[in-house]
Amino acid sequence: MKTHDFPKDIRPHLLPSHKGKLMYRCLGCGLEYGIDNLVYVCPECGQVLLIYDQNFSRLKDISGTLWQRIFDHRRMLNVPALKGIYRYHEFIGPAVPLEAVIYLGEGHTPMVEANLALQEKIGMRFFFKNDGQNPSASFKDRGMASALSYINFMVQNGCLSDVLAICASTGDTSAAAALYASYLQPQIKSAVLLPHKKVTPQQLSQPLGSGAKVFEIPGVFDDCMKIVEALSESYNVALLNSKNAWRILGQESYSYEIAQDLEYDVSRIAIVLPIGNAGNITAVMSGFLKFYETGIIGTLPKIIGVQSEHANPVYRYYLEPTADKRKFEPVTVKSSVAQAAMIGNPVSMPRVIHLVKRYNESAGHSNVFFVDVSEQNIMDCQIAANRNGHIACTHGGESLAGLLTAKERGILDEQDIAILDSTAHALKFSGFQEMYFANQLPPEYNISPNPKLINAPVYIHPHSLDKVPAPGKPLKDEDFKCFVKQVAEEIATMLNLKKA
Repeated sequence: MKTHDFPKDIRPHLLPSHKGKLMYRCLGCGLEYGIDNLVYVCPECGQVLLIYDQNFSRLKDISGTLWQRIFDHRRMLNVPALKGIYRYHEFIGPAVPLEAVIYLGEGHTPMVEANLALQEKIGMRFFFKNDGQNPSASFKDRGMASALSYINFMVQNGCLSDVLAICASTGDTSAAAALYASYLQPQIKSAVLLPHKKVTPQQLSQPLGSGAKVFEIPGVFDDCMKIVEALSESYNVALLNSKNAWRILGQESYSYEIAQDLEYDVSRIAIVLPIGNAGNITAVMSGFLKFYETGIIGTLPKIIGVQSEHANPVYRYYLEPTADKRKFEPVTVKSSVAQAAMIGNPVSMPRVIHLVKRYNESAGHSNVFFVDVSEQNIMDCQIAANRNGHIACTHGGESLAGLLTAKERGILDEQDIAILDSTAHALKFSGFQEMYFANQLPPEYNISPNPKLINAPVYIHPHSLDKVPAPGKPLKDEDFKCFVKQVAEEIATMLNLKKA
């Protein structure tokens, strides 16, 4: 649609013009730093950072209703830089010009309502937001589109050259980082560190296919993260984990999309998502707060963070009801089918503490909740969801298990409408489904397959058939007719089919 075809009051706002003044702000000592250099932690106190727009108040000069119309009309534009997460440019990266934006098809993933059978089983209305339909098949692309667009801007300005982008990962981060970095080669190269044999084969194939240098390290994600942090402190590399505040900005788009797809009415909405390294829940809270503060939404939805019992430090922290008595303690993780959430010391924990406080204060009551779930429920819920028309990964199963737990604990009721985060595509974790169906999950997962959920292929070869087709050896004439007839009859018998 051409610009001159839009309403006159919308035309001046279709292409972003807000001049953001972005700064890194330390959550520990409060010091601020410009964005002219790559900074991941406060140089003074070592605490993590968030990015703030010092000109954010100017966004309030436009009414919330007009912002809604601006975003809705931008849907019809054919400007590549505004097709993805930067549709919300003013709220995500107003210091990054459109010509530096990297768009690979990320964002605007579908919200798919659960079918009637599954909703009746759960006892409430809910949707899966399928972030596995991003380019690298996970939600991590949102943050990478932001971080790499910023780095691309720095390269274009001559502030950076010969960039090596590096990350620690349980799979999805490495796939997204390698994909976006490969799009910007030769100016940017990538390297990823993975915990040895803690990443699915499908996930491992992705950074390898994108040309990244892949290093497997003994231990778990937390160990890989410490090595990456040491590299970023001592060498000239671009860190792409969620310690990078630009990642958080990009992942805020998840909130904006939900608000827009619900026509900005989130009054009965609850967002249920896995916690992992805590970057995503940080971004979701921050995004809704920005829309709330500018009047784009009138209320703040409930947020429910979910962790496995095998890796639940955030849940444990919030078990203490009195804020002054809370003390964060990392945990030693156990094996989890929700591998990306198998993190005992989340980097973004200080951001969570900061934003939960802000979010609850803005809502006027407790509006962020935390639950933990068993590995058994995670796997059972993933299989159940996918048996009802979804493509949920194990983390989507974790979200569904969290929804059940939240409902059981009275956090949610049948009047709420839940949006569940399925963070990656089901095919990335198909190995766990295979082990579940074959009852071969290692004992440390504490999972016993439900016989009603097990499925396996059935080999059909009627005993009376002497001749069957084989590659390069097709059957002919009567032999082939006999084969088709007997196999069809056996299948019909097994399925209890009636004659037409």
